[in-house]
Amino acid sequence: MSESKHESELSFETLLDNLTRDDEEQAREDDGEKTQTIPSLLPVLPVRDVVIFNYMILPLFIGREKSVQAVNAALREGRHILICTQRDETVEEPSEADLYQTGTVAQIMRMLKMPDGRIKLLIQGVTRARVLEFERTSPYFEARIEPLTEKEAPDDAVTEALLRAVREQSEKVLSLRGIASADVVSVLQGVDDPGRLADLIAANIRMKPVDAQRILEEDDPVKRLELVNAHLQREVEVATVQARIQSSAREGMEKAQKDYFLREQLKAIRHELGETEGEDDDLDELRQSLKRAGLPKDVQKEADKQLRRLAGMHADSSEANVVRAYLDWLAELPWRKTSRDMLDIARAKEILDEDHYGLDKIKDRILEFLSVRKLNPQSKGPILCFAGPPGVGKTSLGRSIARAMGRKFQRLSLGGMRDEAEIRGHRRTYIGAMPGRIIQALKQAGTRNPVIVLDEVDKLGSDFRGDPSSALLEVLDPEQNNTFSDHYLNVPFDLSKVMFLCTANHLDTIPAALRDRMEIISLPGYTLQEKTAIARRHLLPKKIAENGLKPEDIQMDDAAIEQVIRGYTREAGLRNLERELGAICRKLARKRAEGQEGVFTVDAAAVGKLLGAPRYVEDEREKTLIPGMALGLAWTAAGGEVLTVEVNAVKGKGTLLLTGQLGDVMKESAQAALSYIRSRAETLGVPADFHDTLDLHVHVPDGATPKDGPSAGVTLTTALISALTGRPVRADLCMTGEITLRGRVLPVGGIKEKILAGVARDLKHVIIPAQNTKDLEDVPKDLLQRITVHPVRHYDEILELAFEPATEKTEEK
Repeated sequence: MSESKHESELSFETLLDNLTRDDEEQAREDDGEKTQTIPSLLPVLPVRDVVIFNYMILPLFIGREKSVQAVNAALREGRHILICTQRDETVEEPSEADLYQTGTVAQIMRMLKMPDGRIKLLIQGVTRARVLEFERTSPYFEARIEPLTEKEAPDDAVTEALLRAVREQSEKVLSLRGIASADVVSVLQGVDDPGRLADLIAANIRMKPVDAQRILEEDDPVKRLELVNAHLQREVEVATVQARIQSSAREGMEKAQKDYFLREQLKAIRHELGETEGEDDDLDELRQSLKRAGLPKDVQKEADKQLRRLAGMHADSSEANVVRAYLDWLAELPWRKTSRDMLDIARAKEILDEDHYGLDKIKDRILEFLSVRKLNPQSKGPILCFAGPPGVGKTSLGRSIARAMGRKFQRLSLGGMRDEAEIRGHRRTYIGAMPGRIIQALKQAGTRNPVIVLDEVDKLGSDFRGDPSSALLEVLDPEQNNTFSDHYLNVPFDLSKVMFLCTANHLDTIPAALRDRMEIISLPGYTLQEKTAIARRHLLPKKIAENGLKPEDIQMDDAAIEQVIRGYTREAGLRNLERELGAICRKLARKRAEGQEGVFTVDAAAVGKLLGAPRYVEDEREKTLIPGMALGLAWTAAGGEVLTVEVNAVKGKGTLLLTGQLGDVMKESAQAALSYIRSRAETLGVPADFHDTLDLHVHVPDGATPKDGPSAGVTLTTALISALTGRPVRADLCMTGEITLRGRVLPVGGIKEKILAGVARDLKHVIIPAQNTKDLEDVPKDLLQRITVHPVRHYDEILELAFEPATEKTEEK
């Protein structure tokens, strides 16, 4: 059973009103109290959280067994009982040490037994008393007591001032609570005894049991009234703050009601104008769109918050337009919508072969990627980066991959981008803010798993607005992009289902951290044969259709296409070839428009008539080379080229002159070649003092074109030896490789393109570094049958291959 406790705290004004019922009756009660005889031995009733004062009437609920026994004993012996407050209200079975020694003798006025076994008492405080000793503790507490006599209060100005102050503080409390009345004020004014006024007020103000016990134990009525006055002052402060809070809340409520009333009036006005339905419909439609979008929980929480804000705004305010635009973006993004992958590897191979000619290694890598995705749909595949010269089909490869997988395709051009906000978006605090390009591409695609090609990733810039390449680090990291945060959305978006492909022309300008996140796939330039096949299968039919002709209107043989490639283009890709074929088709379309009938036959001779004189003329292969000349191989953006190196030796002081727009690396190769020759002069048959008596002039023709790289090292060495010894180099042989001071031949790049250039010049032999033998796998087999490849490790092996056999005329010279 719970501790005995008063049923409810009597309100201050209610008790005062009770005191006004009958002044004569109250006076008779006072006289009766004075004549009551208080026994010296009384049962003790412990209570938990209330302190009983004189003249205090309140109900108590009794539930503990000891308390019930004490009440029964009091009813048998005069109905008086001592009520003491517990020091700790949590103690269920208190001992005499757990009770305050000062309590109040109360008279039991009524008793009622409840159905649950508890007893309800109505008691009235009679006098204060102190416990001298406990006579028994079982089955109930019984103590010997000493009633406390009240000291007589002095009748002076101090006491009168204190009485007035307490009355005024009481009236303030009642006024702040809004319960003041003339009867209550008259009762307060009618009590002149300081002790009785203190007990009357203390019994009805909120205070802690410890503070109330302190007032009860004070036997000086003036000091007791001072303690009550202090609590009244604090109560006035609390009531003042409470009234201020209630007033503010009332004002806020009134403002809200006013706004609601005005808004309802505005709705009525708009209804008369026929505008309300549209506004409500827009809000409902937006709410339904957000519901259909399938937002994640955290995003849905943010959307609901913004919807509530929008509902409370004026429809024409600028802030409402910002919130509405934000919610539109949330509703239109593909949070859950995905396209189903069609991972048919055979069909994907057909599509890649249909769209692209050659590129076998690249196609195999793409099919491997699709195969892994088919077997493990949850795999986080690599970010592929296609690197190669312009026009080789990097972007169109991404489009073919999207078609093979059945996914949407989006392309983002990153060339020249310098603002980080292009990737991450702008914050909504800015005017005209919008999401970044990644989120925009997803919205345009309509699915969360499209193929997005990040074009020209090597041409990203940076300035005071940030570094876009740093923002791409999160986008292109499969471990991070599942919680990509756009500044505009300010909620995470999952990019892990997006297939990102990158394209670049040069890898050197890509930051190392970004390059590390990508798998580089190099696309070399096309050979003459590949360009011819691509033009026949793709470019020519496309241009015929674009210019309004029919496939049967034009007959163009492979010789004509090769003439266009050789004489009018100089590139690794296909863009200029496509333009020249378009020019041919335009001229033929004009003839058709002028009324000329029949089939137009285009052969090698007709190409010159249609396109004019060739812009590029290949050097014819010389049948013999004079001493000091050698044929090297170069790798440029336009593909492979045969490079002629010329050396002239004249009398002088050993100066080495290099011309032909040579780069620093190529000049260093010439210095290394010269040092090697000087160290092997006797073996090579070179005069030992040539570096003191001869000036050497090294020139590479086509001087307006810059040239650099170490791959001309062996060619420079051969040309120098030829000039110094007078032995000519074979005219049907070309070479490439880096030379060291000890004569070692080191590997170089672009072997495939270089060999193709040698074949195009109708050369029969090519010297390459032995470590580049592995690159011969990329060269078509039919082309390798037209040229003999000689792998070498040291320059000594080149001496027997490169020079013509010595003759008497050569030796005399």
